Amino acid sequence: MVDLGGIRKPISIALVPEAEVGDYVIVHVGHAIGMIDPEEAEKTLALFAEMQAMTGAEVQS
Repeated sequence: MVDLGGIRKPISIALVPEAEVGDYVIVHVGHAIGMIDPEEAEKTLALFAEMQAMTGAEVQS
């Protein structure tokens, strides 16, 4: 089960069987296809949040 921006959905980890609860993975078409370093994942998620905030501000203008 993964959390994709607040949406929880089941995925296959057949391609990354070493993935455990709490790990960050790259998901494509319902499959985990790779793992990501937690520090890098947090940086990426922060950038996505910043982009979303900027887009939301533009839409409201």
